[in-house]
Amino acid sequence: MTDDPESNLAEWKETMQEEHEEAIRNPDPDADHEIEGVTQVNYRVYFEYDPGTDSLERTRREQVDELTDPELLGCRCGVRGMTPEEATEHLRVAREKR
Repeated sequence: MTDDPESNLAEWKETMQEEHEEAIRNPDPDADHEIEGVTQVNYRVYFEYDPGTDSLERTRREQVDELTDPELLGCRCGVRGMTPEEATEHLRVAREKR
């Protein structure tokens, strides 16, 4: 590493990207591999004021969008931040190594 922070950051990013790609292409054959992701569905929530408790009480909710697949996925083995294509490759290679 150099004294130049920009250069150090670029070098660090390159190293991390190489490690990430290696983890995708070379999964641990002894680890459990299951792909997971987190997504969110939004709801509109309605409230009414309850003077007896001086609070808002939820009266109803309605879903405002549909469930979508997440853009980035992770594997139970610890590899995170994979695209669906990378996750597919990761699982394919893991199964080939068995």
